[in-house]
Amino acid sequence: MNLSIVIPLLNEEESLNELHSWIVKVMAQNNFSYEVIFIDDGSTDTSWQVIEGLAAQNTNVKGIRFLRNYGKSQALHAGFAKAQGDVIITMDADLQDSPEEIPDLYSMVTAGGYDMVSGWKKKRYDSVVFKNMPSKLFNWAARKTSGVYLHDFNCGLKSYKNAVVKNVEVSGEMHRYIPVLAKNAGFAKIGEKVVQHQARKYGTTKFGIERFINGFLDLITIWFLSRFGKRPMHLFGALGVIMFMIGLFSAGYIGINKLYKLAVHERAILVTDNPWFYIALTTMILGTQLFLAGFLGEIILRTKNNEERYKISETL
Repeated sequence: MNLSIVIPLLNEEESLNELHSWIVKVMAQNNFSYEVIFIDDGSTDTSWQVIEGLAAQNTNVKGIRFLRNYGKSQALHAGFAKAQGDVIITMDADLQDSPEEIPDLYSMVTAGGYDMVSGWKKKRYDSVVFKNMPSKLFNWAARKTSGVYLHDFNCGLKSYKNAVVKNVEVSGEMHRYIPVLAKNAGFAKIGEKVVQHQARKYGTTKFGIERFINGFLDLITIWFLSRFGKRPMHLFGALGVIMFMIGLFSAGYIGINKLYKLAVHERAILVTDNPWFYIALTTMILGTQLFLAGFLGEIILRTKNNEERYKISETL
């Protein structure tokens, strides 16, 4: 099979039929063998009924329905697990991503040799204040922090080799950082393509300004995980030892200084009256706690079990 098109969605009943027809037309024009996997992330409208109707008329359509809303990352995770195509395309269901981009994205992976290709919505039709400017700031920070130089990390339109989606673990709200996760997993050839962005035709956006706040928090998380996720002792243990040694040497200096003053018959204040004594003690305690945090992190990594992150109600 050439293509698996993975489409997470939430309350997109109005756009699904049009999107399906558009995809089918593009697939026929390019003679692709394909499957379309719709993941209903807990919609409260008739989205699932529409998907059932599409699956009844087109055997290439498959569906996954969550019991409730778990988030886009979980939806992509479920879609990636089900996908069988040589190349996987992800796109949003709101018609802002054009299926006409699929052939070029497919070619860049198969003929161009890229592990994955991310879309870049260079010209956008979103609010400048509430979406464009925060998005530019977010993408700048992501480039500087991750070392992956893409203009648009959050573009839903992407293409992947099958091996990438089968080896990248998408959890939490890390769907924004799949390129970074791919790079950390060893898939270093990551490309970018300018894609057409269309104004929303139906419904309203499902994302508010809070997604950018969450995005920056996730960026810090992925920065930490990419460097110390498999070796927390290297960070917490090192910081703990450094702080403990600083506190220990400070306490030693205070004690030696007091003994010296007593030896030369100078009046020496009590150790507990010296504010540096409490600073040294606090530093030693914090150092011990950081060391233990790293040690416990190592134990958790070695004993954790894979937990179920979402529940599927129905599949097609």
